[in-house]
Amino acid sequence: MEFTVLGWPVDEPRLRLDYRRFSYAGKFVTGKTGIAVVRGTPPDQHATPADDSLPPLPDNLSESEFDREILAAVAFNVDRTDSQTLWLRYLTVRDDLRGSGLQLGPRLAAFVTTRAAEHGYDHIRIAVNNVFSYQALYKAGFAYTGRETGISELVLERPAANRAAVSTATYQQGLDQFRQREGLSTVERDFLADHETADPPGLIEIDNPAEPTETVDSGVSNSQPPSE
Repeated sequence: MEFTVLGWPVDEPRLRLDYRRFSYAGKFVTGKTGIAVVRGTPPDQHATPADDSLPPLPDNLSESEFDREILAAVAFNVDRTDSQTLWLRYLTVRDDLRGSGLQLGPRLAAFVTTRAAEHGYDHIRIAVNNVFSYQALYKAGFAYTGRETGISELVLERPAANRAAVSTATYQQGLDQFRQREGLSTVERDFLADHETADPPGLIEIDNPAEPTETVDSGVSNSQPPSE
């Protein structure tokens, strides 16, 4: 598997994801954000599902229009008021690989953070709306800031060059925000109960090739797939 930056916001890269397999697929064709991806073939036990297992495409789309090798992707942009801060906006993993143990989401977030540090950014932020994303971003070196967005997403942050300072108290403060919410699934409630006194998770290994691949991919279609 290859971790790659397709382009920074100034490059206006675009990526055509299969909207049947990826959340936020339409967010990657606008050219308004930078994009990084995990590309390649997953281990044998996580083989790509057959196309016939998915709903049929409309007549105006074909399978060949999608990048078939993408396993995970993230879009990012510069903070409007701080040019040294980068926001990770849409972090998506192929649906059959979520919860697979490959940890593609946190690994990709950590990879982008490393590249952002090399490009002169000081801080990286992300807002999450569920406890599993919250846990994954802690593994990528982020920590809860105590702030929320206007749509009740928890804001996490880390220095670009180092892991954020973490504490059990702050980690649990974020989990408490989720515990107070209505409509949690059984899986979410079980996770929160199991982590009632837990410490923050450890930092995952960061994928950081000696010679990072960095390309600007501007040759894909600009049209947007049907909304998800």
